[in-house]
Amino acid sequence: MKRLYHISWLGFRGAFAVYCRWRVFNPERVPLTGPVILASNHASIMDPPLIGCGIRRGINYLARESLFRIPVFGWWAHRVDAVPVDRDGAGAKGLRNILERLLDGGGIILFPEGTRTPDGSLQPARPGVGLVVVKSTAPVVPVRVFGTFAALNRFMVFPRPRRVMVKYGKPMDFSALRAEAQSCPKARLKEIYQQVSEEIMAAVAKLEPKRDE
Repeated sequence: MKRLYHISWLGFRGAFAVYCRWRVFNPERVPLTGPVILASNHASIMDPPLIGCGIRRGINYLARESLFRIPVFGWWAHRVDAVPVDRDGAGAKGLRNILERLLDGGGIILFPEGTRTPDGSLQPARPGVGLVVVKSTAPVVPVRVFGTFAALNRFMVFPRPRRVMVKYGKPMDFSALRAEAQSCPKARLKEIYQQVSEEIMAAVAKLEPKRDE
């Protein structure tokens, strides 16, 4: 971890511990080095730091390009190696930035649902995450966050002191679909993107708030 990243990491961990009584399950499933995609459900703006602070390695967070122009946040984002993307993260430039970070051995947090849930329930998967997975060789770790919707959902301004939890699943193997995607017709390629995203969301849905032995 870079120095500023480490300071931020410690600060968020402290806040989660004191204010949210956080719990972390199975962080050892995330590789400490090399590229990795952490694919999680999405209920709150708390989710990215919660997921990143639960593991002892640096993560390249995604941030809209416009945020990099905000003086303080932009300075911080550059120094913690945040990845600039367009509004929905699906543009060609954003995709290229994500794949470059993975190629360089970085970790990326992605949300198969595409946006925050409006009611706390899991939402249908969109194909965007499947596209990133297929075009990379990074292992995929499903992740599930609990309690963040109650703590700070999209309709709230200030966070509430609710317990939050994060659980990391077992890495998923998409080698067969990645190989098929190399030569299949375009119509099938789109199906593969959606299939990968749906398989990831199914794995996320199976994660329970307890440690697996």
